Amino acid sequence: MSSDEPAAASRAALDLTYVLYNDSSLLSHVLALLTLTPILLNPAYAALSVWTRELLFLEMWAGQMLCECFNYALKHVIQEERPNVDLGDGYGFPSSHSQWMGYFASFLFLHFSLRHRFVSTGFRILDYARDILLFAFIFSWAAAVAFSRYYLSYHSLPQVLWGFGIGVVFGAVYYTAVEYIPTRNPNSLLGRFRTALLTNPLSTWFRLRDGWAVWADSGTEAQWFRWREEWDRQRLDAKKMGAKAQ
Repeated sequence: MSSDEPAAASRAALDLTYVLYNDSSLLSHVLALLTLTPILLNPAYAALSVWTRELLFLEMWAGQMLCECFNYALKHVIQEERPNVDLGDGYGFPSSHSQWMGYFASFLFLHFSLRHRFVSTGFRILDYARDILLFAFIFSWAAAVAFSRYYLSYHSLPQVLWGFGIGVVFGAVYYTAVEYIPTRNPNSLLGRFRTALLTNPLSTWFRLRDGWAVWADSGTEAQWFRWREEWDRQRLDAKKMGAKAQ
């Protein structure tokens, strides 16, 4: 090496998306991809918050970060090692990925059960099938991510189960505090805080809203009908102008 070349610097791997798996196993490969879910959910939260301006998505995102901070605190209090110290840094109890997905599933389960109402298909059996498939998908997704941490040897089974359970409880308590109590009892302290959060000048400037306070489906159906009405009007106007031009 010449004297003009810089000295070799130490290098480190970015663990954020660094996952080791058995490349001869298709299941291992699939689970390695699924285990990245918590990382991918963050930009999804950001996109939904900015695009819809719904308070719910900001609350859910904030709760997810609080749950992650709680996991960090638990790990440093309990200080239990991972089953394989060569995989990942930090302590292993409870599994942060499992806790993340437990919170995610719990929050969505409660929201779709207590506040959100889909527009009926007109057939009760189809409505039931849609709801069952939705809940099954959420649970299967969350469980698969949690299982991936055990299968890939990043955590022991107790670390995964405790993490998932803590996430479920955290999500339920958090949803009760930020959604259930404020919307069922608007005159409570939490209800008045929610009202202030939605009506302050900064929230008004950001166009923050609670669509579920007005529409059972947060306004999806009403907005679609408004779009269709305006779209049909514009098409009709275009046809009339075309006919006049001829």
